[in-house]
Amino acid sequence: MQKIITIVLVLAVIVTVLIFILKESPKITNYPPQGKIIVAFGDSLVEGAGAKAGNDFVSLLSLRIGEPIINLGVPGNTSADGLLRIEQVNEEDPKVVLVLLGGNDFLRKVPIVETFKNIDSIVLKLQSEGAVVVLLGIKGGLLGDQYAEYFENIAESRGALYVPNVLAGLLGNSEFMDDSIHPNDAGYKKIAEKIYPVLEKALK
Repeated sequence: MQKIITIVLVLAVIVTVLIFILKESPKITNYPPQGKIIVAFGDSLVEGAGAKAGNDFVSLLSLRIGEPIINLGVPGNTSADGLLRIEQVNEEDPKVVLVLLGGNDFLRKVPIVETFKNIDSIVLKLQSEGAVVVLLGIKGGLLGDQYAEYFENIAESRGALYVPNVLAGLLGNSEFMDDSIHPNDAGYKKIAEKIYPVLEKALK
């Protein structure tokens, strides 16, 4: 009996290892990228509110990768606003687009389903023009996070790269925040550090 149990356990381990080895990595839509430029698209966090000139995360990433990144961040933009100006991004013939929206939706109490319907449409419209999308997450909630699952589902279903909650560890910490919702130079540096390895993956 003990011998049978041992054989079953060994077979289970072998099957588990094989599944792990054979499992395909998630497919990144439009990878490798074929466009001309990298674009950062979103709201005031993309624009760099709270940072001194050149210390926003877009500028810091541009310096680190040695490539220009067009900053199309507009303070106050909701996901609906972003969807309305998506052609502004596609006109640049982007190879990679960093998308950061949702914070203003939360502040204005836009229904979650509406917010993520818009974000999903933005991702699809960018991908339809050939861009690799890097989705940047924002926490939806003061205590829990109502947004994380939605961001994850869009990233997985659409083949987008994903950086969870870029403000994690920054909100409420005066060392990293200029005001209650916008980072300072040190905070944007932290955000750039979170995004860099994922952006690098998109560009390899």
